[in-house]
Amino acid sequence: MRVLFAVLMLLLSCAACDRDDVAPKPRTEGAGRAVAPKSNAPSVTISGDDRAADLLSWEVPAVVLEPDQLAAARRSAAKAVREQRLYADAESAIPLYLAILKLAPDDEMARAGLKRALGELLKAGDVALAQTDHDEQALDRAHEIAAVARTVDPADPAVILYLTRVDVADRLLQLNEQGEADLRDSRLGEAMDGALRKFRAVLTLRPGQPRAMQGLAAVESGLIRRAEGAAERGEFGAARYWLNQAAPLRPGSGTITDAKARIEATRARLVRSWHDEGIAALGKDDGLAVARGKLADVLRIATPGDAAAADLRQRIELAAHYGLFRPGQTFTDAMRDGGRGPQMAVVPHGGFRMGAKENEDGASKAEWPSHYVRFDRGFAMSRSEVTVGEFRRFMQATGHRARSSRRGHSIVYDERSGNFVRRSGVDWRSDYAGRPASDQLPVLHVSARDAEAYAEWLSQQTGHRYRLPSEAEFEYTVRAGSDGPWPWGVDMPPLGSGNLTGSLDRSPSGRSWSNAFEGYGDGFWGPAPVASAKPNRHGLHDLAGNVSEWVADCWHEGYRRAPTDGRAWLNPGCRTRVIRGGSWASSPAQTRSAWRMSASADLTNARVGFRVVREL
Repeated sequence: MRVLFAVLMLLLSCAACDRDDVAPKPRTEGAGRAVAPKSNAPSVTISGDDRAADLLSWEVPAVVLEPDQLAAARRSAAKAVREQRLYADAESAIPLYLAILKLAPDDEMARAGLKRALGELLKAGDVALAQTDHDEQALDRAHEIAAVARTVDPADPAVILYLTRVDVADRLLQLNEQGEADLRDSRLGEAMDGALRKFRAVLTLRPGQPRAMQGLAAVESGLIRRAEGAAERGEFGAARYWLNQAAPLRPGSGTITDAKARIEATRARLVRSWHDEGIAALGKDDGLAVARGKLADVLRIATPGDAAAADLRQRIELAAHYGLFRPGQTFTDAMRDGGRGPQMAVVPHGGFRMGAKENEDGASKAEWPSHYVRFDRGFAMSRSEVTVGEFRRFMQATGHRARSSRRGHSIVYDERSGNFVRRSGVDWRSDYAGRPASDQLPVLHVSARDAEAYAEWLSQQTGHRYRLPSEAEFEYTVRAGSDGPWPWGVDMPPLGSGNLTGSLDRSPSGRSWSNAFEGYGDGFWGPAPVASAKPNRHGLHDLAGNVSEWVADCWHEGYRRAPTDGRAWLNPGCRTRVIRGGSWASSPAQTRSAWRMSASADLTNARVGFRVVREL
């Protein structure tokens, strides 16, 4: 008994620390805390304050008994005990025995009978207490029995023990009710006060008590809901915290494992969603900032090494330099007239040293000083020179009048003299000798302004910006990572390097070059059909040979104060432009990667064509 009292007092002192711990209110009829007196029936008044057990009282039903009725009363009382009619009315055992002892205090039979009745009463109380965990009305019965037992013999150790147990049952009910109220108000008590403390206090007194166990499960569910809500908001640190709070509540239940799986599914769903939103943003104007924000969201919640995060980061990196393209990718743009634009290759961003080295053979002061240029963004360049067929579509669509057509002549190669001469009737439709050109040949006899007009038409047709390459872009692509004098390095060109002037080449009448790469031949005299030679590392053909090409820059005598970001170096209204790249009729020195030449923007001849760049 002392142990049980000690546990009760410890629980009460602990519960007194709860912030919302208040004395229980008197029980109503529905709640079982007060039983209204009935006519001709015993009345039980029970305080709801379990710290005031001395307020428990029971009105003994009035029994009218004369001395000559004692024997009959003893028999009636004994029968009532056997029939378990213990205290409810004047014909019950305890009221009868109390009435007998009032008349005959020394009646041993009555004392023994009352003792038996009290024992049966406490047994009934035990039954009621055993049901209080799941039947709140059973606690009402236990309280009634407690009031009767206290009236019969408050000093009886069995009565004191029973009263203590009733107090514990009261406290369990109070704690459960307080815990359930906390649950309704979302005071789960995971850290300080709240439902969890209440239910744990119940389980300290009554391990495994079903109502408290259900409350504990409800707290666990509430914490899991908080974790899942945090996960939906992308707050996975908070989700982990709430799961850690929930984990010790019901070890082995499996609910935490299931919750972790759901939260990881939420993480994966959010990562996929933000990944897809980031990629979608990359296809929109100024969408790079949005995509980077989505990447930050993904990285905040993704696990290390997440493939979606790595993919989005790579796509953003590529988009920053190439838009929606990839280095080395080839593509053509759709045109409004139903056709396709030139085949383009994506050139990777990067840097290189532009210009000739100080001791480079054949270099001129116009190629100095060598300087570092870096492209922060990639670009697309047409894989070959613009062809006669491609230029024809432009001319037919726009009615543009090319410079050579307006002037009525251009410079061609004359086989008979072996020289370049002016010839009438030659325009963009002519080949290097002035004859009608095949559609697969690079277009010749076009000026820088003709080339720019073609690029402008492409821009209008495709909705993307096409233009002539800058000098820096041309040299960057022709070098393709090489820093030697020629694109292939320092030695003689390997076979298949391009349409160059080789000592093995022969004209239709058997002429040969007097200044050529010794021992080299490519089988062509005059321009070859585009892409006849092997592409370089960027997938581009004929940059070092076939025909020289117009670029966007105005001519400057050297590179002092030249742009270092790859932009064209322009001056308003300039009439002298830059030509780059060797041709089928260029000397080896003119085939070097750094070679450049000035020319009037109106120049047309049999050695100069062009290609285009498309911004990404």
